Amino acid sequence: MNKLRACLSLSLFALFLCRAALSQGPFSHNDIDRADALLKQMTIEEKIGQLNQPFYLKLPIPGVKTDPVPYEDHVRRGEVGSFLFLTDAKEINRLQKIAMTEQRLHIPILFGFDVIHGFDTEFPVPLATAASWDPAMAEEAQAIASEEAGHAGVRWSFAPMLDIARDPRWGRISEGAGEDPYLGAAMARAQVRGFQGTPENPRPFMATLKHFAGYGAAEGGRDYDAAYISEERMENVYLPPFRAGVEAGAETVMSAYMDLNSVPASGNAHLLQDLLRKELGFKGFVVSDAFAVGSLVTQGFAQNGKDAALRGATAGVNMDMGSATYLEHMKSLIDTGQLTALQLDDLVRPILAAKYHLGLFEHPYADATDQTHAEMLAKHRQAARTAAARSAVLLRNEGGLLPLAKTTKRIAVIGPLGNSKGDMNGPWSLTAKAEDTVSVFEGIRAKFSDSQVQFAQGVQIAKEFPSSFEGFIGPKIEKPWSPEEAERQIKIALNLAGNSDVVLMTLGELSGMDFEYASRSSLSLPGKQQDLLEKIQALGKPVVLLLFSTRPLDISWASEHIPAIMDCYFGGTETGNAVADLLVGDAVPGGKLPITWPRNAGQVTIYYSHTTSHKPYDSADFTSRYWDLPTSPLYSFGYGLSYSTFSISDLHLSGKTSNLDGSITATVTIANTGTRAADEVIQLYLHQRFGSASRPVRELKGFRRVTLQAGQKQEISFSIGREERNYWSAAKNGWVVEPSDFDVWVGNSSTAALHDSFSVVK
Repeated sequence: MNKLRACLSLSLFALFLCRAALSQGPFSHNDIDRADALLKQMTIEEKIGQLNQPFYLKLPIPGVKTDPVPYEDHVRRGEVGSFLFLTDAKEINRLQKIAMTEQRLHIPILFGFDVIHGFDTEFPVPLATAASWDPAMAEEAQAIASEEAGHAGVRWSFAPMLDIARDPRWGRISEGAGEDPYLGAAMARAQVRGFQGTPENPRPFMATLKHFAGYGAAEGGRDYDAAYISEERMENVYLPPFRAGVEAGAETVMSAYMDLNSVPASGNAHLLQDLLRKELGFKGFVVSDAFAVGSLVTQGFAQNGKDAALRGATAGVNMDMGSATYLEHMKSLIDTGQLTALQLDDLVRPILAAKYHLGLFEHPYADATDQTHAEMLAKHRQAARTAAARSAVLLRNEGGLLPLAKTTKRIAVIGPLGNSKGDMNGPWSLTAKAEDTVSVFEGIRAKFSDSQVQFAQGVQIAKEFPSSFEGFIGPKIEKPWSPEEAERQIKIALNLAGNSDVVLMTLGELSGMDFEYASRSSLSLPGKQQDLLEKIQALGKPVVLLLFSTRPLDISWASEHIPAIMDCYFGGTETGNAVADLLVGDAVPGGKLPITWPRNAGQVTIYYSHTTSHKPYDSADFTSRYWDLPTSPLYSFGYGLSYSTFSISDLHLSGKTSNLDGSITATVTIANTGTRAADEVIQLYLHQRFGSASRPVRELKGFRRVTLQAGQKQEISFSIGREERNYWSAAKNGWVVEPSDFDVWVGNSSTAALHDSFSVVK
């Protein structure tokens, strides 16, 4: 790709960060004016201090350099613009008081944290939230998270993660919305509104769009490794969620770690200037990912720390997270004229404007008390329970095994995730307390209070190569069983299953397996879970497989031998109660897959919106691209079952032709043909048959989740206009809307069969 290159042009830097542009962004004219007035009073050292964001860590962490200077001294000298990893309200207020009373200009500290899917109350992980296909629910969850974090004095979240991910081996797939840019954009808008509110009803809180850009395309699914992305793929697939987040008013963006086309993202002027600021119109400030500015040296891009500071600053990174590279080297850059005073002001201005915008100068302190955590949990548990239930995806339900009768007498809950409270909170649940979380076993036991509900772990699971995060983030690692104990535990599980009326298998991955620095080479069930599952199935008892993971796992055997399978993800604080609600039908599954589910890792990378070839998949003589496996996935994007049944019919287009700027309305009738109220997600897919470039066989261009009572019908309409037909053409080197013929499908997955077509003419 020609354009994804480093550019150290100082003129571009000044152009895109100028005050005039800032005044049109997320900050008001008054915010900018106040920032400018403060800048005039600041020394160079104080300005550089605003660009510094140290980690607040009391214990040594592998790979994190220990600073010999106390935090308090840095604050007094104005050398801290922001802290991250501090959530204790009392400590936040102590440090903030030093800034507000002992620092020369009394500039408040901005406290940021990874508020990814909750704070006091954990909601489903972001991929699970995307599986709800319910942006309003995503917005509510992040609004609650911002409220809870705000009480603690945290006013800035490093979320949402908007990286499109099409390789389930990548551990951080859990933090995004999956493989599709349209669904990803919808979730991006919702989460930004949740965190920050709307212009009419703003919240004193900031969202961060991350990781800009292409981080989810790491080669081999290996976290941190390079990504190589064409301009066409960047524009059509990876940028749409970021575009939506910027349009929703996001105030900050995080630059990524990895090399993009051999140029590190945090030193990549084309990314941070040409695409982010110029094309997307972003007017807030950019914070690097952890240590990313300093890592420009490690990555073989910058010569030394001073060069790294220059490259990060001129590329467009305003705030240096963790590496202190700006703090150590930027004064020298100013003194030698390699960076001008005007450029330094342009870096600092949006950070100060953000602090004014948040009201930190007037209200710098946290207001949490010792009771706040409990109060927030009590207030928000029901919302978390509903969210977890709405995010689950029913993959299989042969013979209508689910829902279970509430009169079921003997229930076995078996598997390593059945009573693991901490894992249910999911990765990045850094402020969650395991004792607040309802485990699956606890939820089922409470639901079946008159039944005999028993639990057996059966097997242990663990990483073969633990990362540096182990022991620092997430549940503690279990001490491995001896071979004798492992055999005894399996016997206990088999005996329990044999004496039960139904067996609920709780299998999957530990939350730390779906995390940063936690990629996989395989998608198999870790450890001896598959062996346990097959032994339980051989007993002849009804078996329900409850999956707890974020990445799709290899369940090809289970999809043929286990009658009921539900993907529950990691649902957060109320996981156990939500799962119990789903098992008995108090809640009805309505989630849909936000990512294509491969049969095994050999199919990766697989996604629905591929282009066709000279031998299409739907040609009469096509069998498979592989000689040992079908080309088709195990479960398609957008797929998910219900306890009810639905019909989608009567597709009607408002016209058969449209001009380039016109639109066509597609209308269908959906009917709940079952016996219970339930949700269905109506999805519209579009295909352009010819043009200046080959287009994907199908692209999601509309969806709506609806609730229908038994027997109820409803008409659903989607508009197919210029925006839905617009795409970036490599042949034209830009955005195009072209005359062509278009296919339209409407249904409840990406394999929808209900079809019509129309033409666009000049």
